[in-house]
Amino acid sequence: MKVKASDAGLMSLFLDMMAAEQGAGQNTLDAYRRDLTDLSEFLGGKANGFATADTQALRDYLADLDTRGFKSSSVARRLSSMRHLFRFLLNERIRSDDPAAILSGPKRGRPLPKVLSIGDVDRMLTRAKELSEVVDASPAQRLRGLRLYCLLEVLYATGLRVSELVALPRTAARNDARMIVVRGKGNKERLVPLNQASRQAMADYLAMLDRQKPEKKASAAFGKWLFPSFGESGHLTRQHFARDLKELAVASGLPARLVSPHVLRHAFASHLLHNGADLRIVQTLLGHTDISTTQIYTHVVEERLKSLVRDLHPLAET
Repeated sequence: MKVKASDAGLMSLFLDMMAAEQGAGQNTLDAYRRDLTDLSEFLGGKANGFATADTQALRDYLADLDTRGFKSSSVARRLSSMRHLFRFLLNERIRSDDPAAILSGPKRGRPLPKVLSIGDVDRMLTRAKELSEVVDASPAQRLRGLRLYCLLEVLYATGLRVSELVALPRTAARNDARMIVVRGKGNKERLVPLNQASRQAMADYLAMLDRQKPEKKASAAFGKWLFPSFGESGHLTRQHFARDLKELAVASGLPARLVSPHVLRHAFASHLLHNGADLRIVQTLLGHTDISTTQIYTHVVEERLKSLVRDLHPLAET
Protein backbone atom coordinates (compact mmCIF):
# COMPACT_ATOMS: atom_id res chain seq x y z
CA MET A 1 0.00 0.00 0.00
CA LYS A 2 1.37 3.43 -0.93
CA VAL A 3 0.99 6.86 0.63
CA LYS A 4 -1.75 8.86 -1.08
CA ALA A 5 -0.48 11.73 -3.21
CA SER A 6 -2.47 14.23 -1.13
CA ASP A 7 -0.98 12.87 2.11
CA ALA A 8 2.51 12.97 0.63
CA GLY A 9 2.06 16.66 -0.21
CA LEU A 10 0.78 17.55 3.26
CA MET A 11 3.59 15.55 4.87
CA SER A 12 6.14 17.43 2.78
CA LEU A 13 4.70 20.80 3.87
CA PHE A 14 4.73 19.69 7.51
CA LEU A 15 8.34 18.46 7.40
CA ASP A 16 9.46 21.65 5.65
CA MET A 17 7.87 23.63 8.49
CA MET A 18 9.56 21.47 11.13
CA ALA A 19 12.96 22.00 9.51
CA ALA A 20 12.59 25.72 8.83
CA GLU A 21 10.71 26.96 11.90
CA GLN A 22 11.67 24.49 14.62
CA GLY A 23 15.13 23.54 13.41
CA ALA A 24 14.39 19.80 13.39
CA GLY A 25 17.44 17.73 12.45
CA GLN A 26 17.53 15.03 9.80
CA ASN A 27 17.06 12.19 12.29
CA THR A 28 13.96 13.89 13.72
CA LEU A 29 12.55 14.52 10.26
CA ASP A 30 13.15 10.90 9.25
CA ALA A 31 11.34 9.69 12.37
CA TYR A 32 8.33 11.91 11.62
CA ARG A 33 8.31 10.70 8.02
CA ARG A 34 8.28 7.03 9.08
CA ASP A 35 5.51 7.58 11.62
CA LEU A 36 3.29 9.58 9.29
CA THR A 37 3.86 7.25 6.35
CA ASP A 38 2.59 4.37 8.48
CA LEU A 39 -0.44 6.45 9.52
CA SER A 40 -1.20 7.38 5.92
CA GLU A 41 -1.06 3.76 4.81
CA PHE A 42 -3.47 2.77 7.57
CA LEU A 43 -5.92 5.59 6.79
CA GLY A 44 -5.72 4.80 3.07
CA GLY A 45 -7.00 1.32 3.78
CA LYS A 46 -10.14 2.97 5.16
CA ALA A 47 -10.55 5.36 2.21
CA ASN A 48 -9.31 8.18 4.43
CA GLY A 49 -6.39 10.59 4.60
CA PHE A 50 -4.80 13.41 6.59
CA ALA A 51 -7.30 15.96 5.29
CA THR A 52 -10.42 13.97 6.17
CA ALA A 53 -9.59 11.55 9.03
CA ASP A 54 -11.69 11.95 12.14
CA THR A 55 -10.86 11.21 15.77
CA GLN A 56 -12.29 7.69 15.60
CA ALA A 57 -10.05 6.83 12.65
CA LEU A 58 -7.03 7.95 14.67
CA ARG A 59 -8.22 5.90 17.67
CA ASP A 60 -8.51 2.91 15.35
CA TYR A 61 -4.92 3.49 14.26
CA LEU A 62 -3.64 3.57 17.84
CA ALA A 63 -5.55 0.34 18.53
CA ASP A 64 -3.96 -1.19 15.43
CA LEU A 65 -0.49 -0.30 16.75
CA ASP A 66 -1.34 -2.11 19.97
CA THR A 67 -2.51 -5.15 17.99
CA ARG A 68 0.76 -5.13 16.09
CA GLY A 69 2.64 -5.36 19.39
CA PHE A 70 4.08 -1.85 19.56
CA LYS A 71 5.51 -0.85 22.93
CA SER A 72 3.78 1.95 24.82
CA SER A 73 6.78 4.22 24.21
CA SER A 74 6.49 3.68 20.44
CA VAL A 75 2.72 4.30 20.49
CA ALA A 76 3.29 7.52 22.46
CA ARG A 77 5.80 8.69 19.87
CA ARG A 78 3.39 7.95 17.00
CA LEU A 79 0.68 9.88 18.84
CA SER A 80 3.05 12.82 19.27
CA SER A 81 3.75 12.83 15.52
CA MET A 82 0.01 12.81 14.82
CA ARG A 83 -0.63 15.69 17.19
CA HIS A 84 2.09 17.80 15.61
CA LEU A 85 0.80 17.09 12.11
CA PHE A 86 -2.87 17.85 12.76
CA ARG A 87 -2.05 20.97 14.79
CA PHE A 88 -0.05 22.16 11.79
CA LEU A 89 -2.94 21.41 9.40
CA LEU A 90 -5.30 23.36 11.67
CA ASN A 91 -2.93 26.34 11.95
CA GLU A 92 -2.47 26.41 8.18
CA ARG A 93 -6.28 26.26 7.71
CA ILE A 94 -5.95 23.09 5.68
CA ARG A 95 -8.37 21.60 8.21
CA SER A 96 -11.00 23.35 10.28
CA ASP A 97 -10.56 20.96 13.23
CA ASP A 98 -7.88 18.98 15.04
CA PRO A 99 -8.97 15.32 15.36
CA ALA A 100 -5.91 14.43 17.46
CA ALA A 101 -6.43 17.09 20.13
CA ILE A 102 -8.51 14.95 22.48
CA LEU A 103 -6.64 11.68 22.01
CA SER A 104 -4.95 10.23 25.09
CA GLY A 105 -1.83 8.14 24.91
CA PRO A 106 -0.85 4.97 26.75
CA LYS A 107 -0.10 5.40 30.42
CA ARG A 108 3.54 4.64 31.08
CA GLY A 109 6.10 5.41 33.72
CA ARG A 110 9.13 7.29 32.61
CA PRO A 111 12.08 4.90 32.92
CA LEU A 112 15.09 6.07 34.85
CA PRO A 113 18.17 6.38 32.66
CA LYS A 114 20.98 3.89 33.08
CA VAL A 115 23.80 5.52 35.01
CA LEU A 116 27.35 4.37 35.55
CA SER A 117 28.96 4.98 38.92
CA ILE A 118 31.90 7.33 39.25
CA GLY A 119 34.04 4.23 39.81
CA ASP A 120 32.77 2.65 36.59
CA VAL A 121 33.65 5.74 34.56
CA ASP A 122 37.05 5.94 36.24
CA ARG A 123 37.75 2.31 35.28
CA MET A 124 36.90 3.06 31.66
CA LEU A 125 39.06 6.19 31.60
CA THR A 126 41.96 4.30 33.16
CA ARG A 127 41.66 1.44 30.67
CA ALA A 128 41.38 3.83 27.71
CA LYS A 129 44.48 5.66 28.92
CA GLU A 130 46.38 2.36 29.17
CA LEU A 131 45.36 1.38 25.63
CA SER A 132 46.54 4.75 24.31
CA GLU A 133 49.98 4.22 25.85
CA VAL A 134 50.82 0.69 24.62
CA VAL A 135 54.50 0.90 23.77
CA ASP A 136 54.65 -1.69 20.97
CA ALA A 137 51.43 -0.57 19.25
CA SER A 138 51.56 0.50 15.62
CA PRO A 139 51.08 4.21 14.84
CA ALA A 140 47.53 3.49 13.62
CA GLN A 141 46.68 1.57 16.79
CA ARG A 142 48.18 4.30 18.94
CA LEU A 143 46.15 6.95 17.13
CA ARG A 144 42.96 4.95 17.57
CA GLY A 145 43.70 4.54 21.28
CA LEU A 146 44.37 8.24 21.74
CA ARG A 147 41.21 9.11 19.83
CA LEU A 148 39.06 6.86 22.02
CA TYR A 149 40.61 8.23 25.20
CA CYS A 150 40.06 11.79 23.93
CA LEU A 151 36.43 11.07 23.03
CA LEU A 152 35.79 9.57 26.45
CA GLU A 153 37.46 12.42 28.36
CA VAL A 154 35.60 15.09 26.39
CA LEU A 155 32.26 13.29 26.65
CA TYR A 156 32.46 12.82 30.42
CA ALA A 157 33.80 16.36 30.91
CA THR A 158 31.03 18.03 28.89
CA GLY A 159 28.00 15.72 28.67
CA LEU A 160 27.68 16.40 24.94
CA ARG A 161 25.22 14.48 22.80
CA VAL A 162 27.11 11.93 20.71
CA SER A 163 26.12 13.76 17.52
CA GLU A 164 27.62 16.95 18.96
CA LEU A 165 30.77 15.18 20.10
CA VAL A 166 31.75 13.46 16.85
CA ALA A 167 31.06 16.66 14.87
CA LEU A 168 33.26 18.94 16.99
CA PRO A 169 35.39 21.24 14.82
CA ARG A 170 39.15 21.06 15.05
CA THR A 171 39.15 24.57 16.53
CA ALA A 172 37.63 23.10 19.72
CA ALA A 173 41.11 21.82 20.58
CA ARG A 174 42.87 25.18 20.66
CA ASN A 175 45.50 25.25 23.39
CA ASP A 176 43.87 28.20 25.16
CA ALA A 177 40.29 26.94 24.80
CA ARG A 178 38.63 26.64 28.20
CA MET A 179 35.16 26.75 26.67
CA ILE A 180 33.81 25.33 23.44
CA VAL A 181 30.84 26.48 21.40
CA VAL A 182 28.51 23.56 20.71
CA ARG A 183 25.81 23.58 18.05
CA GLY A 184 23.01 21.37 19.36
CA LYS A 185 19.38 20.52 18.61
CA GLY A 186 17.47 23.12 16.68
CA ASN A 187 20.80 24.59 15.53
CA LYS A 188 21.08 26.33 18.91
CA GLU A 189 24.52 27.18 20.27
CA ARG A 190 25.70 26.92 23.86
CA LEU A 191 28.98 27.32 25.72
CA VAL A 192 30.38 24.28 27.51
CA PRO A 193 33.51 24.38 29.73
CA LEU A 194 36.45 22.01 29.31
CA ASN A 195 38.55 20.65 32.17
CA GLN A 196 42.31 20.20 32.12
CA ALA A 197 42.13 16.45 31.49
CA SER A 198 39.98 16.85 28.37
CA ARG A 199 42.18 19.64 27.01
CA GLN A 200 45.30 17.53 27.50
CA ALA A 201 43.65 14.50 25.89
CA MET A 202 42.77 16.58 22.82
CA ALA A 203 46.32 17.98 22.61
CA ASP A 204 47.90 14.51 22.80
CA TYR A 205 45.51 13.09 20.22
CA LEU A 206 46.01 15.94 17.75
CA ALA A 207 49.79 15.73 18.14
CA MET A 208 49.66 12.08 17.04
CA LEU A 209 47.16 12.87 14.26
CA ASP A 210 49.47 15.56 12.88
CA ARG A 211 52.47 13.20 12.94
CA GLN A 212 50.67 10.81 10.60
CA LYS A 213 50.59 12.47 7.23
CA PRO A 214 49.17 10.17 4.56
CA GLU A 215 48.40 11.92 1.28
CA LYS A 216 44.66 11.67 1.90
CA LYS A 217 45.10 13.68 5.06
CA ALA A 218 45.31 16.79 2.93
CA SER A 219 41.55 16.56 2.38
CA ALA A 220 39.33 19.30 3.80
CA ALA A 221 37.88 16.93 6.40
CA PHE A 222 41.21 16.67 8.23
CA GLY A 223 41.44 20.40 8.59
CA LYS A 224 37.83 20.90 9.63
CA TRP A 225 36.92 18.15 12.12
CA LEU A 226 38.45 17.19 15.45
CA PHE A 227 37.69 13.52 14.73
CA PRO A 228 38.03 13.27 10.93
CA SER A 229 37.37 10.21 8.81
CA PHE A 230 37.21 9.38 5.13
CA GLY A 231 33.50 8.57 5.30
CA GLU A 232 30.69 10.55 3.73
CA SER A 233 30.22 12.87 6.71
CA GLY A 234 33.92 13.69 6.92
CA HIS A 235 34.03 12.91 10.64
CA LEU A 236 33.77 9.86 12.88
CA THR A 237 30.26 8.37 12.95
CA ARG A 238 28.16 7.89 16.06
CA GLN A 239 27.92 4.17 15.32
CA HIS A 240 31.71 3.76 15.11
CA PHE A 241 32.24 5.49 18.43
CA ALA A 242 29.46 3.46 20.07
CA ARG A 243 31.13 0.20 18.93
CA ASP A 244 34.53 1.30 20.23
CA LEU A 245 32.96 2.32 23.53
CA LYS A 246 31.32 -1.08 24.03
CA GLU A 247 34.65 -2.81 23.32
CA LEU A 248 36.26 -0.55 25.92
CA ALA A 249 33.51 -1.39 28.42
CA VAL A 250 34.22 -5.12 28.05
CA ALA A 251 37.96 -4.48 28.39
CA SER A 252 37.17 -2.56 31.60
CA GLY A 253 35.14 -5.42 33.06
CA LEU A 254 31.74 -3.82 32.45
CA PRO A 255 28.80 -5.35 30.54
CA ALA A 256 28.68 -3.88 27.03
CA ARG A 257 24.87 -3.59 27.20
CA LEU A 258 25.16 -1.06 30.05
CA VAL A 259 27.47 1.33 28.22
CA SER A 260 26.74 3.75 25.39
CA PRO A 261 27.58 7.38 24.59
CA HIS A 262 24.18 8.42 25.93
CA VAL A 263 24.74 6.52 29.19
CA LEU A 264 27.94 8.54 29.69
CA ARG A 265 25.95 11.73 29.09
CA HIS A 266 23.59 10.53 31.83
CA ALA A 267 26.59 9.86 34.08
CA PHE A 268 27.90 13.40 33.53
CA ALA A 269 24.55 14.89 34.60
CA SER A 270 23.79 12.64 37.56
CA HIS A 271 27.33 12.87 38.97
CA LEU A 272 27.16 16.67 38.85
CA LEU A 273 23.82 16.69 40.68
CA HIS A 274 25.05 14.11 43.17
CA ASN A 275 27.90 16.48 44.03
CA GLY A 276 25.62 19.47 44.53
CA ALA A 277 25.40 21.14 41.11
CA ASP A 278 22.41 23.40 40.49
CA LEU A 279 19.72 21.84 38.27
CA ARG A 280 19.52 24.94 36.05
CA ILE A 281 23.26 24.83 35.42
CA VAL A 282 23.05 21.16 34.42
CA GLN A 283 20.12 22.00 32.14
CA THR A 284 22.24 24.63 30.39
CA LEU A 285 25.24 22.33 30.03
CA LEU A 286 23.12 19.55 28.54
CA GLY A 287 21.32 21.88 26.15
CA HIS A 288 17.84 20.93 27.39
CA THR A 289 15.10 23.37 26.38
CA ASP A 290 12.74 22.14 29.09
CA ILE A 291 13.98 21.70 32.65
CA SER A 292 11.57 18.76 33.12
CA THR A 293 13.90 16.78 30.84
CA THR A 294 16.79 17.49 33.20
CA GLN A 295 14.75 16.67 36.32
CA ILE A 296 14.84 12.95 35.50
CA TYR A 297 18.41 12.96 36.82
CA THR A 298 17.24 14.15 40.23
CA HIS A 299 15.20 10.94 40.44
CA VAL A 300 18.35 8.94 39.75
CA VAL A 301 20.11 10.66 42.65
CA GLU A 302 17.07 10.14 44.90
CA GLU A 303 16.99 6.43 44.10
CA ARG A 304 20.68 6.14 44.90
CA LEU A 305 20.24 7.92 48.24
CA LYS A 306 17.29 5.68 49.13
CA SER A 307 19.41 2.66 48.31
CA LEU A 308 22.22 3.89 50.56
CA VAL A 309 19.85 4.43 53.47
CA ARG A 310 18.18 1.07 52.94
CA ASP A 311 21.50 -0.79 52.76
CA LEU A 312 23.58 1.09 55.32
CA HIS A 313 21.32 2.64 57.94
CA PRO A 314 21.53 0.68 61.23
CA LEU A 315 17.75 0.77 61.70
CA ALA A 316 16.86 -0.21 58.14
CA GLU A 317 14.92 -3.44 57.74
CA THR A 318 17.02 -6.48 57.04
